Amino acid sequence: MWTNQMQQTLDSKKKGDGAFRQKDFKTAIEGYTQFIDVGSMVSPTIYARRSLSYLFSNMPNEGLGDAMQAQMISPVWFMAFYLQAIALLALGKENDAQVALKEGTELETKKSTN
Repeated sequence: MWTNQMQQTLDSKKKGDGAFRQKDFKTAIEGYTQFIDVGSMVSPTIYARRSLSYLFSNMPNEGLGDAMQAQMISPVWFMAFYLQAIALLALGKENDAQVALKEGTELETKKSTN
């Protein structure tokens, strides 16, 4: 049985996903933020999509924060490291970006060999 809060959470995700597909990143950020703020579900994918939305909106600090959140939720998800690398590069932190890219590549390689 769906509670009102669960339905709101799913509606927020749908809003974010629809806007993301339309490249309306401001609305995507709003939808994903609503999803996160409700707090009834935790999803690294939501943080990753909001990270990308921030990056496409020239907000690399926020993008980096969400990429790091995605990594905290799913420490072996290589995509979180790739997003961190993009954000770090946008912030002019090339050495840190290279480290994140290397870690992501190692995780992706490890996953594909298992």
